[in-house]
Amino acid sequence: MSTTLTDTPRTATRETRRRLLGGLNWLVVRQHRAVLLTVAAAVVLGSAWIVYQRNRLAGVLEELGWPDKEPPMPVPGSAGISLTTTALGMLPVLLGVFLGAPLIAGDQERGTLQLVTTQSVSRRRWLTAKLAWCYATALLAGAVLSAFFTWWWKHYRGVFPGRWYDGNVFDHTGPMLPAMCLFLTAAGVTVGMLLRRVVPAMAVTFAFSMVVRIVWGQLRVHLAPSRMFSHPYGGGIREQLNDPFELDSWIGTADGRLYGWGTCAKSTEAAADACREKLGIVNDVIEYLDFSQMPAMQWTGAGILLAATAVLTAFTVRWVSGKA
Repeated sequence: MSTTLTDTPRTATRETRRRLLGGLNWLVVRQHRAVLLTVAAAVVLGSAWIVYQRNRLAGVLEELGWPDKEPPMPVPGSAGISLTTTALGMLPVLLGVFLGAPLIAGDQERGTLQLVTTQSVSRRRWLTAKLAWCYATALLAGAVLSAFFTWWWKHYRGVFPGRWYDGNVFDHTGPMLPAMCLFLTAAGVTVGMLLRRVVPAMAVTFAFSMVVRIVWGQLRVHLAPSRMFSHPYGGGIREQLNDPFELDSWIGTADGRLYGWGTCAKSTEAAADACREKLGIVNDVIEYLDFSQMPAMQWTGAGILLAATAVLTAFTVRWVSGKA
């Protein structure tokens, strides 16, 4: 009786391992083991690099007397931050090109798909296993590196090059990086499925990813409703707000009429004062996004990318199941 009770958990564990890395899962992992191991190594090395750079920055700031003293900007030795943000920005692109694009295109090009699906495996089951491992790899890579980078940035936000709304911060912290990794990986899978050739699929995925980065940079500021703030003319506006990102600015009257900031830009101060007095201008007005809106903006952006990922995935599954 005792022997049976002792062996049961071990047997269950072995059985679970067989189900997880047996059959089709084993085939998928073995087929893509080079890419999976490369991504795993990149995540480990990237995480170690971020920890090293964080500790290095802490040492530099301590020598400079921060936070009691303001350090010179940019902080000496902060080149590692730029290198890190550049690498994180390329991570989703590389996942789309080297993980997503060849995923189905490689099997179509080599004829592996026909071989696999003539056995006891359906096309949908084959595709589900491939996508599960592919998406899990992309999500894990993005989530781990984003967590480490967010941990670094949050503590040293005041001395970090780039503001919270810049792409090198906004797109690499919180849920944004894993969401972008998933989206571009799914895009690569779809492109590869349609082109059926690995090299062209990789090239098109790379070009598409560059376009996405440009377009996303323009859309980022529309992820939350802007706010308006008015203040007596000539006063400091930014000092009263929480690290605002200014979208537009005006000069305004007491009753709310707005004029372009250059309306009373005259050759002399006396002429400018006379212009403002004539128009009744008494306020500076700005339209802005506030730092407190950053989490909501990131989750909104991540939601858009995840929805797009779901659409691409549904299209891929439908196409392959019906036409592969």
